[in-house]
Amino acid sequence: MPVLHNLVSNEELKARMLAETEPRTTVSFYKYFTINDPKAFRDALYIALTKLKVFGRVYVAAEGINAQISVPASQYEAMKAMLYAFDPALDNLRMNIALDDDGKSFWVLRLKVRERIVADGITDETFDASDVGGYLKAGEVNAMLDDPDAVFVDMRNHYEYEVGHFDNALEIPADTFRDQLPMAVDMLQDNKDKKIVMYCTGGIRCEKASAWMRHNGFENVYHIEGGIIEYARRAREQGLPVRFKGKNFVFDERMGERISEDVIAHCHQCGTACDTHVNCKNDGCHLLFIQCPSCAEKYHDCCSPICMEELALTPEEQRARRAGRENGNKIFNKSRGLLNMTLKIPTPDN
Repeated sequence: MPVLHNLVSNEELKARMLAETEPRTTVSFYKYFTINDPKAFRDALYIALTKLKVFGRVYVAAEGINAQISVPASQYEAMKAMLYAFDPALDNLRMNIALDDDGKSFWVLRLKVRERIVADGITDETFDASDVGGYLKAGEVNAMLDDPDAVFVDMRNHYEYEVGHFDNALEIPADTFRDQLPMAVDMLQDNKDKKIVMYCTGGIRCEKASAWMRHNGFENVYHIEGGIIEYARRAREQGLPVRFKGKNFVFDERMGERISEDVIAHCHQCGTACDTHVNCKNDGCHLLFIQCPSCAEKYHDCCSPICMEELALTPEEQRARRAGRENGNKIFNKSRGLLNMTLKIPTPDN
């Protein structure tokens, strides 16, 4: 029986990946379809992807598959052929190839069975995830952007919206997709007679969101086919204006791929124009936030003086300081601020 999980340390795997000489292609894909035995599906897919030296993050659930992976360039066509033949539902599966790719996005394959491929919090048994809105291709997206009766809705998290979005797109200000769904229904009640255009990174969230809006009585609902990634790729191929501004946040080591040269976000520490997401270097914090090169130098790649001070301690002193301490939210939110979100230092009063 082959080993169906990784046995090597992350440090060694990352070093191996960085030492590779063959270029890799970063690609994402998803498909909503019924998987009767997710565990058996997962194990067979793990074996097949491992043979092709694929790295990345793949979620399998009874409702389908969601994947962000990197594959050696010489194995890309073989991987596509394998997936197309793996299950009839995956035949001609759409691949979203990364736009701004250095091939260093992943260094290990993690393939997990989950309850849902996107955590949505939906408990209504009458909800039909297949009753989705209309798909929009790149040219149709641009036409909708000029339609005064169309409302664009960004179904990504607030930190994704912050670094890049379509002009005048409605932000649903939540940290998670499950929180966004009911919020979107509430925020759009006065726009039921308009065309609702939903979008996200690669299509998986906005496709389900479009079905949820239809379930809640919205009739003119659309979503961008393949999300921002496919829109930008097709617009460039067809010589169309790319109307998305800024960066597209991605959930791998790159943390973003540039769509336009516009920098629409700001450093969370000094306010200068910047759209580079980083994680606080203090392992006891690891907060996701935006930091410019000047502040990275000033704060030693940390999010605050508190974390900078802790990072300078010995490992034993760091462990002692962190004992019994609660961490704040791991994602920066402008409504809460940096210092209020990072480390909650224990005091006699708490």
